[in-house]
Amino acid sequence: MRAILLALALGLAVGAGQAPAQSGCAPDTICGTIEDFSVKPLPIALPLFVAETPDAEQLAADITAVVTADLLSTGLFREVPRSAHIATRTQFDAPVQFSNWTPINAEALVIGAVSQQGGRVEVKFRLFDTFNGRELGEGQRFGGSAGNWRRFGHKVADQVYARLTGEGGYFDSRIVFVSESGPKNARRKQIAIMDQDGANARNLTQPGTLVLSPRFSPDGNRVIFTTYASGRPQVALLELATGQVSALGVLDGVSFAPRFSPDGRKIVYSQGAGANTDLFELDLNTGQRRQLTQTSAIETAPSYSPDGSQIVFESDRGGSQQLYIMSASGGEARRISFGQGRYGTPVWSPRGDLVAFTKMVGGRFHIGVMKTDGSQERLLTASFLDEGPTWAPNGRVLMFFREPPGASGAPGLYSVDITGRNLRRVPTPAFASDPSWSRLLP
Repeated sequence: MRAILLALALGLAVGAGQAPAQSGCAPDTICGTIEDFSVKPLPIALPLFVAETPDAEQLAADITAVVTADLLSTGLFREVPRSAHIATRTQFDAPVQFSNWTPINAEALVIGAVSQQGGRVEVKFRLFDTFNGRELGEGQRFGGSAGNWRRFGHKVADQVYARLTGEGGYFDSRIVFVSESGPKNARRKQIAIMDQDGANARNLTQPGTLVLSPRFSPDGNRVIFTTYASGRPQVALLELATGQVSALGVLDGVSFAPRFSPDGRKIVYSQGAGANTDLFELDLNTGQRRQLTQTSAIETAPSYSPDGSQIVFESDRGGSQQLYIMSASGGEARRISFGQGRYGTPVWSPRGDLVAFTKMVGGRFHIGVMKTDGSQERLLTASFLDEGPTWAPNGRVLMFFREPPGASGAPGLYSVDITGRNLRRVPTPAFASDPSWSRLLP
């Protein structure tokens, strides 16, 4: 689109006569980098999807709204208002008249259609580069139970996002988090789950027992978390299909801050004894445990690298709370955080290139990212309390929770992209903290 659609739309600096880099982009994809350039949202037209059956009109409007909301939430796109559209589409397969879209500066066009028969819905879409008069990729369709209609909208948005940016989508995914209610000094906490946009929220555990740090399994079918059901912190597993919760009784003493290995067969967690806390690994199939650290320090918040070969964690072994990386089998650890202040809650990017973290410095909390060697530290947020980052499946967006000061201060979920732009509140039905992002749903 006018040379390179997204790179121009986002203001990527390209020398005169120099073609922008297209490494990693599919032949029918026009894409640029989503890092380190000033954002100028891409104008995109999203006419209402066509209802191809008599009872699908409202559903078509609702699905169009989901697609639109997903794309606009990224901060990378600007919708060309439908009031500016020159023509109204009434047939999905009708030829696209690009002359209807270029005068209103719509650089991309998404058209779609919805049909419904009984309890089954089918959604199809096509994406066009209006200025070059060509289709980007092939049209696709998604079908299934009418109860999953929102997911079909997310899937369309994922495809549009991927074709225009060259990055994977993240809309058809879920968030597990701690839902909180009640006064600040007596909060009731439950594990809850919702779509990444805040829809379809529901509680997974009952109130009355303190719960912390829920984390998805790699397949998205289980959640591991910390529970105080026995009166002390213990790691527990929740099966999403059945709602069954089981404490990992093979763990001794105080156990907390669990996280799955990338293959889902093991967990890494913290185990406390007196003033000392070390990291352990548990094989979920055999129950075999292995101690990974053995120091007099407090070591916690472990997170595996995407290939499972390394673990990043926080430790005060050097006298202050800092980030370290070691082999997943234990052994010597190397420090990667060297800025002022304290660092915690590290989590490895699904792309393997960055570590996100919480930083405390100068009386403020920040969410930040750095390279895995500790270089190129970048703080993305700042507030009274920002904590607990989690990565979107594509490694380009982070979610975390923020809590303002005072007796009325209550936690809420926020997202931000890795450039530090597009900070936005994520809607939840109650107070919310400690999010964990799932993979893309199958």
